[in-house]
Amino acid sequence: MTKGDLIFDGNEKQIFATDQPDRVIFRYKDVAVAYNNVKRARFKGKGALNNQISAMLLDYLNRNGVETHFIELLGENEQLCRKIEIIPLQVVVHNRIAGSLATRLGVEEGFRHPNTIVDMRYNDDDLEDPFINRDHAVAIGLATYEELDRMYDTARRVNDLLKPLFHQAGIELVDMKLEFGRATDTGAIIISDEISPDTCRLWDEATEERMDKDRFRLDLSRVVESYTNVRDRLKKVFES
Repeated sequence: MTKGDLIFDGNEKQIFATDQPDRVIFRYKDVAVAYNNVKRARFKGKGALNNQISAMLLDYLNRNGVETHFIELLGENEQLCRKIEIIPLQVVVHNRIAGSLATRLGVEEGFRHPNTIVDMRYNDDDLEDPFINRDHAVAIGLATYEELDRMYDTARRVNDLLKPLFHQAGIELVDMKLEFGRATDTGAIIISDEISPDTCRLWDEATEERMDKDRFRLDLSRVVESYTNVRDRLKKVFES
């Protein structure tokens, strides 16, 4: 496998072509951004941690019948992935209500609800990633109803797999953002981005201490220490 040209340079990741047309290399940066790039900082070691955490979780999903873009780790900050055609939607699964959803619904942070909430955002920084519904997504040509059904079903399946996995690590999966794409090798709709403390809200089950990107958003400090804690706890679960 030969690493080729840089084809995407994002805030927190880079994507490189390879000598295989349906394979790309993701490189995770030591950068954190929030509020649509209004807030930005560098944390040494963050990229490697997200790379390792995401690799563990995506590999676990692959092994349990949920297709993702992840193939294998290549190094501290890099992983080999299937190439995808991006679907510019974020499917968000909520096990508790936190963050902007709590503000939108007028409930307290961490509100416990009896059902699992799944909603969707239009992944567009210029529009500040607005919440949209299925009819909106179909109307502007982002996906078909059949594709949306698959994305929602997959998001619920991912939640059913990861929620108990995190529980084994003493971590509560409060919510998570999933992104999807059409795999260029098969055309299948698959998970197409990282699953990490950058894309999930993760709270310590005993203390409800935040172990995710909210530590950066809310100036709570110990960002790398918390990500390391998540990585180490997950490694113990997988090793056992």
